[in-house]
Amino acid sequence: DFYTGIHHATAVGRLFRPDNPLLPNYKWVPIAYHGRTSSIGVSGQRFHRPLGQLKPPTAAAPQLGPCQRLDYELELGVFIGPGNALGEPLSIEQAEDHAFGLVLLNDWSARDIQAWEYQPLGPFLSKNFATTISPWIVTMEALEPFRSAWSRPEGDPQPLPYLDSAHTRQRGAIDIHLEVWLQTARMREDGQPPERLMASNFRDAYWTVGQMIAHHSINGCNLQSGDLLGSGTQSGPGEDQGGSLIELTCGGKNPVRLMNGETRTFLEDGDTVVLRARCQREGWRSIGFSDCAGTVLPAVPYR
Repeated sequence: DFYTGIHHATAVGRLFRPDNPLLPNYKWVPIAYHGRTSSIGVSGQRFHRPLGQLKPPTAAAPQLGPCQRLDYELELGVFIGPGNALGEPLSIEQAEDHAFGLVLLNDWSARDIQAWEYQPLGPFLSKNFATTISPWIVTMEALEPFRSAWSRPEGDPQPLPYLDSAHTRQRGAIDIHLEVWLQTARMREDGQPPERLMASNFRDAYWTVGQMIAHHSINGCNLQSGDLLGSGTQSGPGEDQGGSLIELTCGGKNPVRLMNGETRTFLEDGDTVVLRARCQREGWRSIGFSDCAGTVLPAVPYR
């Protein structure tokens, strides 16, 4: 799972490190961590609120309990087509030939478990309880009409040569409109449809699909057909474009108010989160990514 959304990385980093939100390696290396496959499910996935160690700031010691700050993350997933042999890195020019296509991906996150466990090695129980993907893969060929130029903001370091190419700069970005919708249990009972919480675009990602694959293989790691890479949360530059609740609510300080009067700082039992995406460009047929929906069930008591 990568971390290519710079707006998300900055917003979340500001919550944990107000004076130093974006760590110095972010603009040089595509940050990522290794995950798992066992708990990845297709749209319609229903999962129980995770248990884990929680340690509020004022507590003397942690305790086991159900997550109280459950969140979603709006991501895209990259499925690998042909792999590479162990010890044979893929160049940036070769990298995208090894991407088969994209899906929507919800990287559900237990923020309170994450805050206690993530240093020094990163997420573990805060991320591995569920990940939901959309039910079909949109191929890279189908996305070709929606490619656009990719560049770095003025003053930012340019990528090292193994992550840079003419094709990356000319057509590395992909114009994919992204949205998050929420339907609470009360909304479902009242026959109300989901409500949109935000919208952003994958073209704002700080790193491209090709750069993720090239970096993943540069140490000789052998990618295999069917491997799945997460893009990281795709937030936009605006305050209302956070790809997670921790951003939209400023860490839970400013609840989101829904049209039916309910509020949310983090997800509650019975909530269904729906990710949606579409590519549109004049002169071309629009392409939709099927809904990526998942529902939170109550925690299973520990015995």
